[in-house]
Amino acid sequence: MKYNSCIIFLVSLLLFSCTPQQDIRKPSINIMAYYVPAENYMPDELPLHQLTHIIFSFTKVIDGKMQFQNSERSDSILQLLVNQKEKYPDLKVMVACGGWGAGGFSDMALTDSSRTRFAQSAVEFIERFNLDGLDMDWEYPGMGSAGIKYREEDKRNFTLLMKSLREHLDQLDREQTLTFASAGWERYYDFIELNEVMKYVDYMNIMTYDQVSYTSPFTAHHTCQGYVKWEDIEGTPLGTFISNKKEEMQSRGYSWHPRSVERIVEYCLEQGVNPKQIVTGAAFYGRSWKGVLPENNGLYQPVSGSHIGWCAYREIREKYEDKNGFERFWDETAKAPYLYNKKDSIFFTYDDTTSVRVKAEYAIEKDLGGIMFWELGNDTKESESLLYSIYQAVTD
Repeated sequence: MKYNSCIIFLVSLLLFSCTPQQDIRKPSINIMAYYVPAENYMPDELPLHQLTHIIFSFTKVIDGKMQFQNSERSDSILQLLVNQKEKYPDLKVMVACGGWGAGGFSDMALTDSSRTRFAQSAVEFIERFNLDGLDMDWEYPGMGSAGIKYREEDKRNFTLLMKSLREHLDQLDREQTLTFASAGWERYYDFIELNEVMKYVDYMNIMTYDQVSYTSPFTAHHTCQGYVKWEDIEGTPLGTFISNKKEEMQSRGYSWHPRSVERIVEYCLEQGVNPKQIVTGAAFYGRSWKGVLPENNGLYQPVSGSHIGWCAYREIREKYEDKNGFERFWDETAKAPYLYNKKDSIFFTYDDTTSVRVKAEYAIEKDLGGIMFWELGNDTKESESLLYSIYQAVTD
């Protein structure tokens, strides 16, 4: 019997030693992943040990309440994600409400009773799934850029909504994290009461991506880290185009400048935001244009149209990054990579493993609350992934 027990022990030890062990180190800042469920990347397959927060996306505002549009499918996947906390007890599982083009916010936030109705539904949702928090993704208060209903009163009502949510969440037994997704450009902040809102939230997740649209008539970086200044693009076709539009833009009450992580963080800090509440964004996807002239390897050049409006990083890595005629370039000023295919005149803007590490290191340097990204399902499943690059940077 003792002999058999010894054999079992040795076999178990051998099996354990041969099993690949996860690299589990505590990040020095938050790593937040937005996650959209996909059939080929379900919760039990995710590298959750490399995250501090995962934000399940999305619920919507439906009849003034927070609900899934397709609860039959989403309920079971969210529950499966929450169940992963048995393996990763420190992981915070949150849910996002809204997203680009999601309406209902302006009406929901209009009155005290409508705000209370929504907040109560959010608490009921969180309790039902035993969640750790809520991310509000209203794009955007007081602005109709996404084709949603908006009002001038949205500015004040957004503050009151976040206040109501904080008060309701604080009634729960477990500590709840409340965040909101904000834009990566200054004009957005004219439409919210920034410092008032920050009193009620834990973090502001700044969407420092989509800084240039796939419909743009010129190429540029869509998720730029470095502080690009006007003189950096002056004299390029994009710079000339903007110069010719300055008077028209001024007459409409706004100005244009290159957008970047460093610029918007500096702006928010100047407004008095606590750096510990700022979470900057990385893009796990890219955008591309066709008909791009070869000057400056395609950067800041006119285009004939969109090539791929949106492309997951895993696909960029598999098909385009230094492959099939595409050459990778690094913009030292923007601290961002890009790809150009001279033969086919195609330009890609995206984040890679180098640029996301730079973003993570910047967040540490500036003592920010963390780094987030959209979205986890776009990453490669290879070992040297975007997420792993971030994870390495904040655990070194």
